[in-house]
Amino acid sequence: MNSKKHLAFYLAFISIIFVFGSGFSVIGHRGDPVKAPEETFQSIDTAFAEGADYVELDMHVSKDNVLVISHDRNLERVTGTPAIVSQHDFSYLSTLYQKNGEPMHSLDQLFEHYKDNPNAKFLIETKKTKKGNPKNMEDLIKTSIEKYHMNDRVMFHSFSASSLEKLSQILPDIPRIFIAGTIKRVNFEVLSYVTGVNLSSNIVTPEIIDTMHYMHKSIYVWDEMNEVPSKWNTLVNMPIDGVVTNFPATGNEYRNLKDDSKETSFNQNTFYFGLKDLTIYENPYKLIKTKKKVHPLDGYHVSNIIKFRGQKYVQLGENMFAKAEGFNSDANLKQLRPYYGAKAVYRSQQPDNFLYDDPTDEDSISGEMAIDQPQTIQNIQKVGSETWLKVKDGWINAKHVLIQLNPETVNGNNSQDSYFDMEPSQRIRNIDLLQDFGFLKTNDTKPVTDTSLVKLFDHVPFTKRVESDNYSMNKI
Repeated sequence: MNSKKHLAFYLAFISIIFVFGSGFSVIGHRGDPVKAPEETFQSIDTAFAEGADYVELDMHVSKDNVLVISHDRNLERVTGTPAIVSQHDFSYLSTLYQKNGEPMHSLDQLFEHYKDNPNAKFLIETKKTKKGNPKNMEDLIKTSIEKYHMNDRVMFHSFSASSLEKLSQILPDIPRIFIAGTIKRVNFEVLSYVTGVNLSSNIVTPEIIDTMHYMHKSIYVWDEMNEVPSKWNTLVNMPIDGVVTNFPATGNEYRNLKDDSKETSFNQNTFYFGLKDLTIYENPYKLIKTKKKVHPLDGYHVSNIIKFRGQKYVQLGENMFAKAEGFNSDANLKQLRPYYGAKAVYRSQQPDNFLYDDPTDEDSISGEMAIDQPQTIQNIQKVGSETWLKVKDGWINAKHVLIQLNPETVNGNNSQDSYFDMEPSQRIRNIDLLQDFGFLKTNDTKPVTDTSLVKLFDHVPFTKRVESDNYSMNKI
């Protein structure tokens, strides 16, 4: 197939799991153009102070071959004077001032100003015409970088593929990022001489990111990011390598939130065992609610588990996250159904009655379960080979309590029917045979006539009948 065929053709066919870090680089677009005039030292300093890793700057070439830092070829917007950069010497352009009183700067002046600040790094955009002019821009950039020893403190990006191709030849060790407003511009020929792509946030998708990462290309996202939460709340969920933003402080905030998390790939079909609907959020970091809910005993595919500030969340889809409590592998569905809608009761003969805030943390003891006081099971969690039940005040290991099956249907499940639907050898053993069946009390000596109790007792293994003291069966 021709290498220039668009990559979009392949995105639907590539299914690769890519392991990625949670963090991303924050790049101030022209510094912080909201708080200071763009591409001035004031704007650049502001962006770095707000946590930007890089500041993005644009290059034009003056009539006397000086690299001028400006987004526009015409300086009227930023200086009030209509002057085309390529038509004037820098000696004149440097007399034009921006609103904060700073003159137009050259790339050499920038490097001279920041040469002793190793944390000041720059993403340089080459501004070229459709015909590839000015032809000498890349050579001028190389000279300036080598003069100030900035090789490790710069990256390049450009809409011009030819500019990046030339930079790959003369400065092969510096990252080169192709800017594209549409995935159709990204083809195998371009990818042969760039190290990454910079895509509009309107077109980037997790599938595109996975494909680029599979090809060992970094993914940056650009957008004139506004402070609308929905923009960041969805973007931060993607495994991007960097974002170019007009709001570096906001980018840094979200990056820090994501850096505080730990993500683990899960990729399992699950069922939710909570009694109540669960809120779905756009991400685990800001907890912006969506209109969607997790419903009890519904099935969900969980792709990742994210741990953030002591809480675990499951990822149920693109921009869909919920608290992880109660999600269990579909392989455990039949085994856990008898607990659902039932009650748990602690009898004094059981090993212990400790309650935990977190069933995965043995140090999270929060109290004890009261003796002989049945409590509704509110949630169920399988942890390894152990089953944990959530009651009013915390989690308790199922092996430390007895279960009172519920003959009523709860959220479409009947715990008693679920128990008898299982093979006898697979049924849970910790059934409370002294639950109230309407007439039976601990000291009763009446003959057993309740059919439900007889049915339960008929399926208690012989070893449990011998250990009947644990169940007070000797008093029946």
